[in-house]
Amino acid sequence: MLKAADVPDLTKDDLLGFYRQMKLIREFERESERQYTRGNIKGFLHVYNGEEAIAVGAINTLREDDYIVTHYRDHGQALARGIGSKEVMAELMGKATGCSNGKGGSMHLFSDELNFMGGYAIVGGQLCIAAGIALAVQYRGDDQVVLCFFGDGAVNEGEFHEAMNLAAIWNLPVIFFCEHNLYGMGASSKETLVMWDSLHEMAAAYGMDRYEVDGNDVLEVRDLMQKINADVRAGKGPAFVVARTYRLRGHSVADPADYRPDDEVQYWEGQDPIPRFRDWLTDEGIATVEDFDEIDASVDEEVVIAAEFGESSPWPEPEELYDGVYTDRPTEGIPT
Repeated sequence: MLKAADVPDLTKDDLLGFYRQMKLIREFERESERQYTRGNIKGFLHVYNGEEAIAVGAINTLREDDYIVTHYRDHGQALARGIGSKEVMAELMGKATGCSNGKGGSMHLFSDELNFMGGYAIVGGQLCIAAGIALAVQYRGDDQVVLCFFGDGAVNEGEFHEAMNLAAIWNLPVIFFCEHNLYGMGASSKETLVMWDSLHEMAAAYGMDRYEVDGNDVLEVRDLMQKINADVRAGKGPAFVVARTYRLRGHSVADPADYRPDDEVQYWEGQDPIPRFRDWLTDEGIATVEDFDEIDASVDEEVVIAAEFGESSPWPEPEELYDGVYTDRPTEGIPT
């Protein structure tokens, strides 16, 4: 990991803020699993345990008006972007107070105010949408960037190649960010991707800038993303990032993940981004045990409040079923 001297722009409050965000994501996911087993969350539930450093490191480099498009394992990115834990938990429970008004559930978190343009249940489906948003930014002459998250399983989808190719041809301001957690559902990427160990080099076919980073090191992710954001925002074209990481849980909470070798799991448990960052903060003399205890207690309290909020929130009204199907925004100036 970097030394504290390598990140002079970050204060103690900034660094402890990163720790708190990662801790919140982890504890939120643990609570969501508990709520799932209690029957308060229906359908699929894909948790982000082990990948927290990616969302926190990458999203904290964005401007407020930048866009995020992501996959179905989207709780961590939503929380890192600033969607409230109460609103996310309520959405998982299908309640009207959720960030998608109870209609999206776990895989379709959304916030128009924060330019969090949704999780997508279809593997790879969000890549072309991200390219389209980037095209709109370019068309308007704005300087936002679009950050698109996806997993290594999406690389085998046609949308990956279509979006990468078109983004390169049109020089779109989009960052394609692959969370390489070594599995697509229950299939090891070693068995499904010929370039699984050098995945970032696939972008060479599109003449695209490409990078690989330790996805379990929040500061390394942030450091790289600051550079990439600046380049993409300056009009230097799209970029492809591969972050090496590991999901510490199964594909979904219904997946026991017993197909994974024990030694592999043990290795990656030793690379857990949260204790790694906690140790770094301690070794660098930035934080004390008391600092961590205070943060951990506040996170635990926030998660309890989020769960209580979700449980006590009302269901959407039946007459709201078709709300949001059609836009109510002005169409002036849009060709028909």
